[in-house]
Amino acid sequence: MKKIILVTVALLLIAAGAVFAAGLEVKHKAGPYDIKVKFDKNPPTTGANDVDIQIKDATGKYVTDAMVKVDYSMPAMPGMPAMNYKTNAALEGNKYAAKLDLSMSGSWSIAVKITKDGQTSTVKFNIDAQ
Repeated sequence: MKKIILVTVALLLIAAGAVFAAGLEVKHKAGPYDIKVKFDKNPPTTGANDVDIQIKDATGKYVTDAMVKVDYSMPAMPGMPAMNYKTNAALEGNKYAAKLDLSMSGSWSIAVKITKDGQTSTVKFNIDAQ
């Protein structure tokens, strides 16, 4: 009985570690696409953050022929101007990869812009960097 309890506790600790190690993941619908944006850290931190963007069409097929850009910004605060940054995401297999360099902690607005066949779809959300 003690062995079963020890094994159960060990499995729970391993599972908890996997949950805390997982990056922040955001899912949205943008036009005809299902978008999953995954940060390598949860929460994102100041400095470099790797971001993976998966785009699927209405049939569930990965979209690999789009242009993907990420705009990220922090509004102006007393004594500090607004910060606005842009980066292109590069195709890596079935996903697009980008690096967001968050210059300070706080709330950031993120806009992922997907352009395909002359049409642009945008996903907007906020993150809190530590």
